[in-house]
Amino acid sequence: MSSDLIVDVSPSEIVIALLENKKLVELTREKSGAKFAVGDIYLGKVKKIMPSLNAAFIDVGYDKDAFLHYLDMGPQFATLSKFLRMASSRKHKISSITRVHSEPDINKEGKVNELLKAGQKILVQVAKEPISTKGPRLTSEISIAGRYMVLMPFSEKVSVSQKIRSTEEKNRLKKLVQSIRPRKYGVIIRTAAENVKVADLDQELRRLVDKWETTFHKLRRASAPSLIIGEMDRTTALLRDIYHPNFNSIIVNDLSVCNEISDYIGTIKSDKKKLVKNYSGYAPIFEHFGIEKQIKAAFGKTVSFKNGSYLIIEHTEAFHVIDVNSGNRSKAGLDQETNALQVNLAACDEIARQLRLRDMGGIIVIDFIDMHVAANRHKVFDYMKEAMANDRTKHNILPLSKFCLMQITRQRVRPEEHVETAEVCPTCKGSGKVVPSVLFADDINNKVNYILKDLNKKKLVIKVHPYVAAYLTKGRKSFRMKWFFKFFKWVRVEENNNYTFLEYHFFDENLEEIIL
Repeated sequence: MSSDLIVDVSPSEIVIALLENKKLVELTREKSGAKFAVGDIYLGKVKKIMPSLNAAFIDVGYDKDAFLHYLDMGPQFATLSKFLRMASSRKHKISSITRVHSEPDINKEGKVNELLKAGQKILVQVAKEPISTKGPRLTSEISIAGRYMVLMPFSEKVSVSQKIRSTEEKNRLKKLVQSIRPRKYGVIIRTAAENVKVADLDQELRRLVDKWETTFHKLRRASAPSLIIGEMDRTTALLRDIYHPNFNSIIVNDLSVCNEISDYIGTIKSDKKKLVKNYSGYAPIFEHFGIEKQIKAAFGKTVSFKNGSYLIIEHTEAFHVIDVNSGNRSKAGLDQETNALQVNLAACDEIARQLRLRDMGGIIVIDFIDMHVAANRHKVFDYMKEAMANDRTKHNILPLSKFCLMQITRQRVRPEEHVETAEVCPTCKGSGKVVPSVLFADDINNKVNYILKDLNKKKLVIKVHPYVAAYLTKGRKSFRMKWFFKFFKWVRVEENNNYTFLEYHFFDENLEEIIL
């Protein structure tokens, strides 16, 4: 399976598209300067204790207080609190966490008000980003993720990913990490560490320890609430989790981001830096690689997948519902049971893709086409597990009921990705009426005259629908030739397939839109 990563960088956000075998499977957006991402570590302040929930609300600087449950405080919470007091004190200067004497693990059955009080400072990490009306979900079981391992300060445990099948390799990795890890640091060895050399493991472990030790200095000067350690940007974090040797290319339309990604790939494998390429074409990067078209086809209420079959996807506050329909699909010689099985198996692939693409979390209920044979229902269950094997998000799949309903729970740590595919007509603004077509070209002509003459712009780019572009540029007496002979300035007319028929936009020499 080949993978490609296309990164669209704009002043307001970065959009990351992951393609597997040229098919879009993940779409991630990151706002510029985004805060409260999963993995960010904050110095917070306890605002309110909720004994009935056995939880507390923590001020980390977000509009709404973040939520911390007692069970998310971690066994080493007492040791972490002691470290925070020492690191925040000007009398103590911590050079290593080995100087912090470990406290006993907290009681699993304990109460939050036994450990926290209003106004207390607390070190927390974002476990779930703000979703809908809820603030971030927090944990005090601090972890710092790398590509090959996850560092757990104040823990002594070393564990290995269950996805590594070989017992021999598990034992090798465990012995290696136990021999190189510093005291009072636990490690979770990730699947990507399989067959990795000890030098690479040691290099990453040192980097993660150095990252944690930056808290020693920051906590002395920090006041709550404040960010202590920020997770790396989502592009690099995504690469850290998904990169594998079968990557074909990583294409970015911004040179500085391209260099950052190239440097990161170099730390994983120096000879793979050539995979990272800078895109400098005129067409938008997503349109050039056909991603924009896939986005329009994949999002929305109805999604077609094979031979006329389609899914209907509905979202509610409590859960998501997916209905599988055969549409007009029919094959001669196939009975209803066989036909239903084939459609349901094909639907599994598209549903697995949709869950990753939209990052749907919580409870998902799938209504498959009825099958009366129990063996066929079991085939669909097994195939769904296989189709979702590449989904990195923690999930659980239950077998089909006799009514062919399947339930899936999928961990939700970020807001669901939503793309509005139904567009309001930019020409009529939803009224259903447009200006006469005969006046459309005159309207563009008048605005071009104003921009080139009154605004005195040196260069002008007009982006329009391909049909309109042809009308403006073809022939010796075209509008573009008239503008050239009148102003002695060449107007660049660009086609954009995403525009509606009578939609157009003007851009100056810096490709900033001219709003008239």
